[in-house]
Amino acid sequence: MTEQVAMNHVDMDKWLTENNITEIECLVPDLTGVARGKILPREKFSTDRAMRLPEAVFGMTVTGESPDGNEGYDRVFGVTDKDMVLIPDPTTLRLVPWAVDPTAQVIMDCVDHNGKSIDFAPRNVLRRVTNLYKDLGWTPIVAPELEFYLLERNPDPDIALSPPVGRSGRKETSRQLYSIDAVNEFDPLFEDIYDYSALMGLELDTLIHEFGAGQMEINFLHDEPMILADKSFFFKRLLREAAMRHGMYATFMAKPMQHEPGSAMHIHQSVIDTQTQKNIFSNPDGTASPIFFHYIAGLQKYLPAAMVLLAPYVNSYRRIVRNGAAPINIEWGYDNRTVGIRVPISEPAGRRIENRVVGADANPYLAMAVTLACGYLGIKEKLKPTEVTTGSAYASDYQLPRGLSEAIRELENSQALQDVLGKDFVDVYLAVKDAEHDEFMRVISPWEREHLLMHV
Repeated sequence: MTEQVAMNHVDMDKWLTENNITEIECLVPDLTGVARGKILPREKFSTDRAMRLPEAVFGMTVTGESPDGNEGYDRVFGVTDKDMVLIPDPTTLRLVPWAVDPTAQVIMDCVDHNGKSIDFAPRNVLRRVTNLYKDLGWTPIVAPELEFYLLERNPDPDIALSPPVGRSGRKETSRQLYSIDAVNEFDPLFEDIYDYSALMGLELDTLIHEFGAGQMEINFLHDEPMILADKSFFFKRLLREAAMRHGMYATFMAKPMQHEPGSAMHIHQSVIDTQTQKNIFSNPDGTASPIFFHYIAGLQKYLPAAMVLLAPYVNSYRRIVRNGAAPINIEWGYDNRTVGIRVPISEPAGRRIENRVVGADANPYLAMAVTLACGYLGIKEKLKPTEVTTGSAYASDYQLPRGLSEAIRELENSQALQDVLGKDFVDVYLAVKDAEHDEFMRVISPWEREHLLMHV
């Protein structure tokens, strides 16, 4: 645990003083994972001050619009545009390393005026799911692998994206998987990323070059879901800021370039007995436990309905294509990267399951919540998985939704997953996704103008 993670409200005020903080960013991760909130001078901030934001910050599309005339949305938010109360979580207090003046950032939890958690806040959705494990005496453990692209600065959305120029003065034009030299092209940027991450206590593990031109991956050390979701949220913000300071963009968009593979957020997950600290996926003799197989089966049954949270945008489904270094299926296998559910080779104490379906564009709180929800349902229902896949699953049939509209309908039809995630959250989330899809369908793409204008 980092110093920040162990902090309480008393320590918080002391830490702010010791670090000469002059400004505090009070952050609320919204449905997209974007940081909303308020910026306060140090003298205006206190842990017992009741800061407020409208509940509707959780009801906006990625373009900032609100669903119109949706029954579920209107039921949750009403017509009065109510406020919610923001409470700082002292375990999330961090420096803002890129700020000119000494600045802190802290994530805020959201409650109503009676102190009840706001059910549709992403952190509260994740907390709701992890509490189901807590009630059984268990603690989920996760470790995300987060892929992203470095890109040349490009302020014009009508121009295709391309990799940035490295220190050699050239752009990548070929695949450089696991190349150390290709990573070293951007050493000044990565030195800042590691420095910033160390100051923020993010505890990064490894950095590698992935398949795509300018595509990288950062791995995090394993920990409890809320801790890793917070770190992923902070890291996305950190990376974008660091890249801009080096004259380039960094993006977690699932498929930013047409001829390059998409970006994922693979989530490794296991469950430990809270009292004994033993991995419940393993029997005492080291073999896989029944719970391990129930968990896999839960992912197999419920991942199609979970896809709207794991692949949340129209662009997300451009990544889920055959032979595109992304799974199109819900098959499972040992040390097999062609399946959606991979079991890495490990010792019994480290037995875990890797969900390879999740996109880098997913909100980390919601992605972790829903993948844990799928596994939980598999355990509760004592489901049995299919036979293990030993060969390539790339040739298998598509077993996941092919687009956002289909994914929305899948969650609408899964009562079990809705019950675990919470009705208010699901109603709001689906209303927002329906609105985003409708907005996208009003856009005419360059492909349509090129191939349909004069030929149909």
